[in-house]
Amino acid sequence: MARILMIDTALQDAGVCISIDGKDPVLLKNDRQKEHAAWIQPAIKELTRLSGTTLNDLDAVAVSAGPGSYTGLRVGMATAKGLCYVLKIPLISVNTLKIMANAAIKQLEGDNWYCPMIDARRMEVYTAIFNRDLDEIMPPAALVLEPGSFDNWLEKRHICFFGDGSPKYNNMLKSVDASFGNVTVSAADGLELAAGMYARREFCDLAYAEPQYIKAFYTPVKAK
Repeated sequence: MARILMIDTALQDAGVCISIDGKDPVLLKNDRQKEHAAWIQPAIKELTRLSGTTLNDLDAVAVSAGPGSYTGLRVGMATAKGLCYVLKIPLISVNTLKIMANAAIKQLEGDNWYCPMIDARRMEVYTAIFNRDLDEIMPPAALVLEPGSFDNWLEKRHICFFGDGSPKYNNMLKSVDASFGNVTVSAADGLELAAGMYARREFCDLAYAEPQYIKAFYTPVKAK
């Protein structure tokens, strides 16, 4: 069984975890988004202590690559790439929306499609649609929500919307083919996907791996 360190700083709650020999993962969390950068390195050190392993024991590092918080994505990717470079081990990049869908499938009942939504401010969300096999029905996108944004998809299958961006859509969508759920997402949900990717040798080119921002980072220019 591969020893993989999973790093997730893409969302409000950050997490790191390791699973050793197929046992339940050792997991640490941080719910203070503005502190993810300061938290991540000490958390990894504490995680190795709690799991009884060392960084040299790792076979790969996986990262929740986005979409999500721009700062969080850069923190997670830089940490993962740095570890992989020093340890000379593979990097695995896992889509954050797919991690969220993996969590939803385990927590919500029904043969639904699953639509994670990450708040991207105002009426915009990062979103996608997955089936129960985690196949992409609608690829990841940045979407400005309107009442009919998902009408074409709702005609085909019941969709469960979730994530911190979904309350905005719940306020405008009226459809018997839609439901809204509460889903708890952790780094352990990403670790499950990373283990499968490791077995299939789905590794990133370390030099060119980047966060999956979906849309360009915008920095306002101050007037002179």
